[in-house]
Amino acid sequence: MTSATDAAADVCRTSDNPAPSLPAWARLPINRCNLPAVILGSVTFQKHPTALLLDGVAELQAKLFALLDEEDDPAERARLFKEGVAAHFCLDRPEEAGFDGHASQRVKANWLRLLRGWSFDADGREGAVLKGWVESRFGLVPRFHGEPLRDFEGPAWRRYEEMRAAGLYGAHALEAQLALLYAWCQYEFRRRQPRTSHLALYRGINRIDEHEVLAREGRRQIVLFNNLSSFTASRERAGEFGDYILAVDVPVAKILYYCDLLPGVLQGEGEHLVIGGAYEIEIRR
Repeated sequence: MTSATDAAADVCRTSDNPAPSLPAWARLPINRCNLPAVILGSVTFQKHPTALLLDGVAELQAKLFALLDEEDDPAERARLFKEGVAAHFCLDRPEEAGFDGHASQRVKANWLRLLRGWSFDADGREGAVLKGWVESRFGLVPRFHGEPLRDFEGPAWRRYEEMRAAGLYGAHALEAQLALLYAWCQYEFRRRQPRTSHLALYRGINRIDEHEVLAREGRRQIVLFNNLSSFTASRERAGEFGDYILAVDVPVAKILYYCDLLPGVLQGEGEHLVIGGAYEIEIRR
């Protein structure tokens, strides 16, 4: 009996995939996920995705997801999810979480307000919290927040860090709420579209130079997206935001939230919040 080697015709080798890997400056060496950033942020993952599991969420929220398993109506599951998050994080009883009158404004900070804040301004305080959450959980470093983030010691990076810290200060464990939101989004994909691995999503642009291009091959290019970006499922909607359209096959495993989970939360038609990294894209007009 002979063992397979990487010289065999049916064995995938590193040289078979010419796509550049996720640059070291776009990722952290550690994260809180079952796959490292260098893998989950790669084009290989885009083409061959697997489930992404955040540390501790399934174990801590087993009762909530068992309750959701018993309900067939998506609208009712959404209600149960909102009630479950509110109960677990004492969102309706802030005094039980240690809040007092001096923190009345921060009591209102929660996952829903983060999503609505993103919808109004992705480069605001809520956007900084969301991008910071992706950075800490998935190990993908943000590349833009109001302006390019290239120098980790520069004023743009300090501004991002200050906004992130201000958004998290005195709040109801916002990053833990977002981890649960991501887990619920993935749960709903498995319930509603169990055979779907990718979604065709679009983003309108005016110049491809607005993005970090890692490789070019005609109309198909490999682009490094910000660690969290908005896409739409509507090609027509994307065309309203630029002369060119980026068409991307996005793994459902890299979708944090989409508009149909709770209609009315996000303003954009067919909007999806997509976790970043390197993607192979096609440019269309």
